[in-house]
Amino acid sequence: MTPEQYVQRKAAQSGSSFYYAFLFLPPPRRAAITAFYAFCREVDDVVDEVSDPGVAARKLQWWRQEVAASFAGRPSHPVMQALSAHLRAYDIHAPHLLAIIDGCQMDLDRTRYLDFAGLATYCHLVAGVVGEVAANIFGRTHDDTTRYAHLLGRALQLTNIIRDVGDDARRGRIYIPMSELQQFDVKASEILQRQPPWGYSDRFLALMQFQAERAHRSYDEALQVLPEADRVAQKPGLMMANIYRSLLREIEADGFRVLHQRTSLTPLRKLWIAARTQWRGA
Repeated sequence: MTPEQYVQRKAAQSGSSFYYAFLFLPPPRRAAITAFYAFCREVDDVVDEVSDPGVAARKLQWWRQEVAASFAGRPSHPVMQALSAHLRAYDIHAPHLLAIIDGCQMDLDRTRYLDFAGLATYCHLVAGVVGEVAANIFGRTHDDTTRYAHLLGRALQLTNIIRDVGDDARRGRIYIPMSELQQFDVKASEILQRQPPWGYSDRFLALMQFQAERAHRSYDEALQVLPEADRVAQKPGLMMANIYRSLLREIEADGFRVLHQRTSLTPLRKLWIAARTQWRGA
């Protein structure tokens, strides 16, 4: 299996909404974003699939060394072999990749965030930087597009956090800031235990609506700062925004039943939203 086949398989098997946006890119950019996405999946899987934190930390350290070796011209992992061919063309630097690894390291080092400032730092590393690199690959000509990419990355990550409250609780994690749980009088134990009737109190629903409103603001802010000159090039990001925002609205319409289930859109619906964005351009 070639490195290019490896990253294509990694991206396709993920079932992610991102994959549908990649389909509309020209081949060189599609190859670059597929390799980059496979890198993100590899380091994220270290945290999600390795049960021993010590082993996971060592694996992340290995990835840091692999990034350094790759920028020195010695990639050994098929993901980095595939990605290395695109680093210079799309202005991808080692600090970008190391920041993403640092974000995954935060998942090993903490299971709670005291306030939104701390969560925002996490979102910057695991989503904002990802958005910045993706925007470069899609075709960025304006500095404001970097700001757009970071805001959109935050919006997507906040949507993930809302969707995955139950899944994260099963792993002992709560990404909703503790200060906001206190603000809405929701105890961490209520989320972690997920007891029937699944903890869906009025307090919990108010807390989740607060989270959703912040995510919506991030989407709106991102779209407001995207320069018109880059709007066509950034269509893949707009596709992801429309797919994820549709997911967020689905969760809202379902009453935030996120403690016992994981809401998702069908592949056909994701493809339809991506295609509609391609046609309409917004």
